[in-house]
Amino acid sequence: MPPRKKKTTTTTTRRTPRPKPEMDVNIADLEPKNVDLLRRYVTDEGRILPRKYTGFPAGHQRQLTRAIKRARQMLLMK
Repeated sequence: MPPRKKKTTTTTTRRTPRPKPEMDVNIADLEPKNVDLLRRYVTDEGRILPRKYTGFPAGHQRQLTRAIKRARQMLLMK
């Protein structure tokens, strides 16, 4: 049996670079009523940005997600 050839991927389009993580946010500020801060971590379509874009550790990302979802429940955000 002949050896397998490696798959070569050629992409012509480049990915947009990730924004640098900002950890200048105080975790106590991640509350549902602080809508201006929470809007930084939501896309225009309303999707929550993943950890690789926010730069938060897992626990802080969970707090951020919870705060955004609660703000949506209180109709402060879309």
